[in-house]
Amino acid sequence: MFQKIPARALTDSVAEQLLEKIEDGMFPRGAKLPTEAVLSEEFGVSRTVIREAIARLKYEGLVESRQGSGVFVTEQAGIRPLRIDYTDVGTLESVLQIVELRRSIEAEVAAQAARRRTDATMANIDAALARIDAEVAAGGDGVDADVGFHRAIAEATGNPYFLKTLAFLSQYLETATRVTRTNEARREDFSRQVREEHQAIVAAIRAGDPDAARNAAQNHMYNAARRLSQLGEDDSAAGHQPAGPSH
Repeated sequence: MFQKIPARALTDSVAEQLLEKIEDGMFPRGAKLPTEAVLSEEFGVSRTVIREAIARLKYEGLVESRQGSGVFVTEQAGIRPLRIDYTDVGTLESVLQIVELRRSIEAEVAAQAARRRTDATMANIDAALARIDAEVAAGGDGVDADVGFHRAIAEATGNPYFLKTLAFLSQYLETATRVTRTNEARREDFSRQVREEHQAIVAAIRAGDPDAARNAAQNHMYNAARRLSQLGEDDSAAGHQPAGPSH
């Protein structure tokens, strides 16, 4: 008659509530969390669920076990890590919002790469661009090579935080990118546009022109959002599921 609630949902709920208490200061840095037995009783769940929820907080560096003493909130717990819940990016609209965020970062990455690139990093960018065509020619979707291309540009900036931020955002766009590239097979004009946009970014970086590189990267990301939206509209008109992460 009723559907069972997955254990994962219970674990998620407990972990989120504990996280809220830590962020609200109920459990400040250095504070000891209640025992498994107490938390199990208060949440009305098994100790296994409590243990798994705490394990998640440990993985994120928010709590730590001290042998014989219990579980304590770490000193870095007050620093809130950036999180995007996968359930928040289950629609085309939310994916486009992340693309919008990425656009501003990619533009500055390209500009800084144009200022700081060396012969070695330029060679890496050229090789990464060539790999996209090679993957597609071999029958692949080119997604991994595309990610590698943007990573090579970020590496040319010499700023590791650009790399980390783009890697964080890219994980939420991977599914949408795969859907887009798969659908581009039926839109030769899209494939040509992507290739030309990539070439424009590379040319500006090679020329050491940060303004041109910034504009080329912005144009690429604007068009990426447009193509994704258009593919979603095409699928909807054809009665298919939109080309978003839930596809």
